[in-house]
Amino acid sequence: MKIIISSIPEDGLNLQFHKDGQWFQELLPEKERNEFSLQRVDVSCTVKRMRETLFINGRLETAVASTCSRCLDATGIPVESTFKYSLVPAKERFSEEKELSSEDLESGFYREDVMDLDGLIFEQIMLQIPIKVICKATCKGLCPHCGINLNASSCDCQAESIDERLAVLKQFAVKAKK
Repeated sequence: MKIIISSIPEDGLNLQFHKDGQWFQELLPEKERNEFSLQRVDVSCTVKRMRETLFINGRLETAVASTCSRCLDATGIPVESTFKYSLVPAKERFSEEKELSSEDLESGFYREDVMDLDGLIFEQIMLQIPIKVICKATCKGLCPHCGINLNASSCDCQAESIDERLAVLKQFAVKAKK
C-alpha cells in the first residue's frame, strides 16, 4: 500500500486493510516461496507526519503455514505483532559505518513523496516466524533410521545406536575431587 506523504492530514491517517496470500508470495524470495504461505493478513495502523518525519504505529494478525522442522508435517504459526516505525527522507549515501542501536531498528527511509507500507508489513511478518518452525513443543520428529513420524507411531529401530567414532567416549569417566 503506497501513501502519498504530502496528502497525510494534520491529524494523521487511520488505516485498516487486508492483504492476501498472493501478495505475500510475491514478496518472498523465489527460493522460499514453497516454505511459507498465508491466507490473509489484517493490518491496522496510524500514520502521522511531523515535518519530514513519519511516525507509524500499527498491529497485524495472520497465520503463516509452514512445515515442522522436526516431523515435516504442515503446521500453522499464529502471528500477532505490534510495530512502530519512524521514517525520514532517504539520504544519498552515508559516508561512515555506524553500529545500529535499538532505535535504529524502528527507523527507516522513504524516497520522494511516497511511502510503501508493504515492505514494513512483510518485514514484521518475517520477524515473527521462528528460524526452526516446530508444530508443538512435544514434537518427537522423525526416526533417524527409518524415517517414520514418531508422533504418529513408534518404530522398532535400535534406540541406543551410537556413532562408532564416538564409542570411545563411553569409556571416559570423570573423577570427582574430594
